[in-house]
Amino acid sequence: MTFDATTGLVLREGTIFERSRAGRKGFQLPDPKVPRVRPKGFTRKAAAELPEVSELDVVRHFTRLSSWNYAIDLGTFPLGSCTMKYNPRINEEIAALPGLTDIHPDFPPAYVQGALEILFTLEKILAKIAGLDAVSLEPAAGAQGEFTGLSVIRTFHERHGSDRKLVLIPDTAHGTNPASCTLAGYKIAPLKSSQKGALGKEAVDEAIRTHGRNIAALMMTNPNTLGLFETQIADIAESLHEIGAQLYMDGANMNAILGVARPGDMGVDVMQYNLHKTFSTPHGGGGPGAGPIAVRSHLAPYLPAPRVVRNDQGQFDLSYPEESIGKVKGGMGNFGVLVRALTYILHHGSAGLKEISHAAVLNANYIKRRLCEHYALPVEGPSFHEVVFSDAKQTPHGIKTLQIAKALIDRGFHPPTIYFPLVVSGALLIEPTETESIAELDKLIDAFIDIAQLVAKDEKFENVPTKPIVGKVDEVRAARTPVLTLDDRGQ
Repeated sequence: MTFDATTGLVLREGTIFERSRAGRKGFQLPDPKVPRVRPKGFTRKAAAELPEVSELDVVRHFTRLSSWNYAIDLGTFPLGSCTMKYNPRINEEIAALPGLTDIHPDFPPAYVQGALEILFTLEKILAKIAGLDAVSLEPAAGAQGEFTGLSVIRTFHERHGSDRKLVLIPDTAHGTNPASCTLAGYKIAPLKSSQKGALGKEAVDEAIRTHGRNIAALMMTNPNTLGLFETQIADIAESLHEIGAQLYMDGANMNAILGVARPGDMGVDVMQYNLHKTFSTPHGGGGPGAGPIAVRSHLAPYLPAPRVVRNDQGQFDLSYPEESIGKVKGGMGNFGVLVRALTYILHHGSAGLKEISHAAVLNANYIKRRLCEHYALPVEGPSFHEVVFSDAKQTPHGIKTLQIAKALIDRGFHPPTIYFPLVVSGALLIEPTETESIAELDKLIDAFIDIAQLVAKDEKFENVPTKPIVGKVDEVRAARTPVLTLDDRGQ
């Protein structure tokens, strides 16, 4: 066993097995003579039956598998209310810089001034974009941001002697909102939107008359999941504030109003960002993610700790306010994701961010205009970042939304979100984002039109999709008889 002073690594039997912690008190290297204890079930009784293949075979195998996956790098990803936009490579290059990847969350602030400045700067920018006063970057996803924001609201009420139990949620809100409320200890009171698809002040006032000061907050998505802007939000905020309730805005759809409208100016008290949706950080696969929350000053003392602060000497430090709800995520959040978001913001600047929202809204309305003759529009009014159609024109021919989505797969496109929002029967929720060119949008639109025209000619699409590696799945059988047991290999 030797220590390589050049690399800082300890070598044993020719392999690198442990980074040196020379000089760290109490650190000891593992004794190679002491056998490691493994659970009995993980010890093989015989050699694994693995095929003997060449490097070329292995490379071809995994390259082939990767080519079977659909990704934003290959084509349009029109998932409504998910904002699957392209992740610029510059974000990845900056986040991979050694000075950012080689640091540790437990380093003393004096050793990571640059990293703390990144966090501090991003907080200030996000607060300014939202028109609010303070930001926490800790939450690791949009849904965790919802939970954190609601926890801040709950703590605020408790510290002011109010034990409110109810959160109002419109039927056009995001699907995670009710779950976040339940996890935060609240009960739900649903609100029905108007026939125009927006939440009316009358519905909120009626709920206030019914539930009074038991209402802790209203949690609304704006623009909502129908792709419509909530035009009465400022009046609704005023009604809530009169009884001491808070207005929470789900900011997952900020891509539609980025640089154009600020939630704080609408009366919003707290909101979460979904950084992957608005600022092009990685999305999906279970993480990593980031869902920062922005709040008004009266809620700032309750934000998760630690908080990045700047002292009188201009140095960055960590603060642990006594009234904080505590930590919701290890470290300071998903740092690499936060670096990517700040890179994206600084790369575009304020004018570029406004251009992003304009392009996203323009693309959605372009799709709406070209497809409105072929698919039913459940609500009227100008669309923002996304547009919702239904299968009402196709159902008389025996074709429903699911078959339309699978027919799109045969034409080389990822389907949009289907059957959501729940207020629309047979919904097709399409969000192109700003990253798609008109040429790509036309390809997607032409595929939708082709399907609609074939349906009108009584094409049944019974076996779609037929072209992917995995064809039509027996979904009824899969739902009723799922395989939930392990085989003899524990798989």
